[in-house]
Amino acid sequence: MSNHTYPPELAIAPLTKPVSATVTVPGSKSITNRALVLAALGGIHSCELRGALQSEDTAVMLGALRVLGLDVDVDDEDPTRIDIWHPEQLEQAPAAAHLFVANSGTTIRFLTAMLGTLKGHYRLDGVPRMRERPIEELLDGMRQLGVDARSESANGCPPVVVNATGTMGGVAKIRGDRSSQFLSGLLMVGPFTSTETVIEIDGQLVSEPYVAMTLAMIDQFGYRVEIGPEQRFRFPPNQGRHFCGYYDIEPDASAASYFWAAAAVAGGRVTVSGLTRASLQGDVRFVDVLVQMGCRVEECAAGITIHGGPLRGVDVDMNDISDTVMTLGAVALFAEGPTTIRNVAHIRHKETDRIAALATELRKLGAEVEERADGLTITPKPLTGCTVDTYNDHRMAMSLALVGLKVPGVVIRNPGCVAKTYPGFWQDLGALRCERPV
Repeated sequence: MSNHTYPPELAIAPLTKPVSATVTVPGSKSITNRALVLAALGGIHSCELRGALQSEDTAVMLGALRVLGLDVDVDDEDPTRIDIWHPEQLEQAPAAAHLFVANSGTTIRFLTAMLGTLKGHYRLDGVPRMRERPIEELLDGMRQLGVDARSESANGCPPVVVNATGTMGGVAKIRGDRSSQFLSGLLMVGPFTSTETVIEIDGQLVSEPYVAMTLAMIDQFGYRVEIGPEQRFRFPPNQGRHFCGYYDIEPDASAASYFWAAAAVAGGRVTVSGLTRASLQGDVRFVDVLVQMGCRVEECAAGITIHGGPLRGVDVDMNDISDTVMTLGAVALFAEGPTTIRNVAHIRHKETDRIAALATELRKLGAEVEERADGLTITPKPLTGCTVDTYNDHRMAMSLALVGLKVPGVVIRNPGCVAKTYPGFWQDLGALRCERPV
């Protein structure tokens, strides 16, 4: 997974001049874990994933697939290449298995749904924080589709127990306001259920771009879904297995947000290569927020560049790009006037309560922060470097590090938490001090 080592604390040295860099970020976690599930469920012969992310979150998914009997190889010379051999072996998965998912939300949600298509008794568990993360909406959807899936502690959170008979299918209606990953999990298994499957959404759907990503990938892997009115998704039965061959994974747009934000905070320009507006990932829209704040964007086929400029506060609904809320929180400290972030109540159920954690740490740095149920307002004040806590949340660590690019004395506690999605982040951030590609 990673050869990186991390100290207990890491001091961030401010940049001495505006940044000028071209950055290559690792593969998308969201796309990698979706591709692993789709390749495992739907492939014949083998499937090669190119540009895959190597991190804690993808490692626990790979580990679970191996426990289920899949032959999964990570290339020794190029660890971004993953080969899934003989995926039909999944049909002979063990009759019972315990799967450890650490604190990976995509892994437990996608795997839980996937297990409903198999035959066996399965238990999924993770770290203590995972046992606080809701999953009942997904389990309820699976029960509607004929699968015995439940929270072992009867509190709607992991550990999860799935007793599957291989007869998943039917009609399910699930809430859309808690996590788009519940819907994505059910959508990805829709082509592989034993009868026609229909998924209906009740209420507002959060993080819609991630659902659009899932639907696009289902299509790319060769499967059909009929999208009807009022958020209704129908999967024709008997779609079979398809030959995948290979699948290219985009660079991670959420990871890219930190480097685009570095240009906003420190001035200068940063290009993230390999990402364009045609990306499957909605988080590329973060550049539009930076433009609204006063930055300039430059786009070409090779990537997207942000040029820093005088920043002004914004009022923005970030429901569809909620993984970049904390990135914007860091940038907001350097703007003229307050920044308000709205409609992201669901991020309280992520690796930590991200609204409360962000408010706490920005106040420690000197900002005035008003916390609300669904967001916060950040009013810039004179900043003072301090030691900030990360709550074992990779996005807290990477976002707060941006403050240290401008403010002396910022120290990140538990910098190793970035291994969850971006093991080499600190090396890439440090390379911004050099005028060379990262």
